[in-house]
Amino acid sequence: MIPALRRQALPDPLFIISGGPGQAASDFYLSSSYAFEALRRDRDLVVIDQRGTGKSNRLDCALPDELESVRFDAATTKTYTRECLSKLAGDPRFYSTSVAVRDLDEIRAALGYHKINLYGISYGTRVAQHYLRRYPGQVRSVVLDGIVPVEVALGPEVAPAAQSALDAILDRCLSQPECRTAFPEIRNELERLRSDLTRNSIVITIPDPRTAIVRKLNFAYMHLAVALRLHSYSDDTASLLPFLIHEAAEGRPQSLAAQALLVAHDLNNEIANGMHNAVVCTEDVPFISQAALQDTAIDRSYLRRYFVATLQAMCSVWPQGEIDDDFHAPLDSAIPALLLSGANDPVTPLEYGKRAAHSFKHAKHIVVPGKGHGQLSNPCIARIMSRFIAENVVSDLDVGCVAKQAAAPFMLSATGPAP
Repeated sequence: MIPALRRQALPDPLFIISGGPGQAASDFYLSSSYAFEALRRDRDLVVIDQRGTGKSNRLDCALPDELESVRFDAATTKTYTRECLSKLAGDPRFYSTSVAVRDLDEIRAALGYHKINLYGISYGTRVAQHYLRRYPGQVRSVVLDGIVPVEVALGPEVAPAAQSALDAILDRCLSQPECRTAFPEIRNELERLRSDLTRNSIVITIPDPRTAIVRKLNFAYMHLAVALRLHSYSDDTASLLPFLIHEAAEGRPQSLAAQALLVAHDLNNEIANGMHNAVVCTEDVPFISQAALQDTAIDRSYLRRYFVATLQAMCSVWPQGEIDDDFHAPLDSAIPALLLSGANDPVTPLEYGKRAAHSFKHAKHIVVPGKGHGQLSNPCIARIMSRFIAENVVSDLDVGCVAKQAAAPFMLSATGPAP
């Protein structure tokens, strides 16, 4: 608990729920605390490492190699999953969202709070909505950032959403004179790179971006796909993509591989993979319909069917956990809600925010232009969130600063963007 700065705090704190699934809320808060400072003047902040993350019996299985693991076939994925299960210090059946919301409410009661405000990001929006379903009388307001609607089972829609985000990034580059001049053939270069890596991988030698130790990497198509996806999450990393794609297409894939290795390493350290698996194998994969798998947009995407096939192989081994019968049922709430979406989000697209808004009688859905997944780092959004929680109404919320937001400028060379 981070106590309010005022001597007598307001009675309704803000509970902060992080994403992943598998990210510790304590880690998320440390990297984002500045966005909550205005709220902390008047309210306590409560940061809970959901069971299976951080210091709450973290369920983790380190990947053998951050990039080599993307080449797992179904059999190898199942073998790794069995090894992971054998090493866990907990029964993964009891690390689902349905259990976690009960934990959250016990903590609320133990701390002596009656009503609370909720902020959830990414997977944390699922937790926040399910808590709201179970304990509506304990919630004063809710902020959902990078929204997963309650009825959605993540999997088949991930690849088309990732492709749409990448297309938007490249369209934005070609719409700007400086970027178009630097990379006029960026779409053709990406297609050539995809085609070449589909036929043959490339053995490259790069210094590890964390240790500087020289290592060899058999750079294949799925390494490219992982690099494209992970760099699409933030407009800061997306600003590198045209330059990295161009360099790789010109026969210099080392920068792209090094960046992918760095981002994948950070993600692997941040996410407790065992807890992640416990959630998706209980709440997502069992609810994927055959109709959703027939979507031809999956095959047209750069991720193809790799993402959903990997989840299915993993969850064929992983035990399903506890889930409430109404978990994916429609939500109908009168609690004031602020919904935040990035216009270029590769995993929870703005359409998800529109769908989730139907669950609330009093909701404001904000779409931030040019941005990716998670909007809290934007000072404009942090101010809007602070005002919303202070006033607990959406009708008169001033959101004028949103229209002034823009994505990070593209890197045109190794030295930076245009002056």
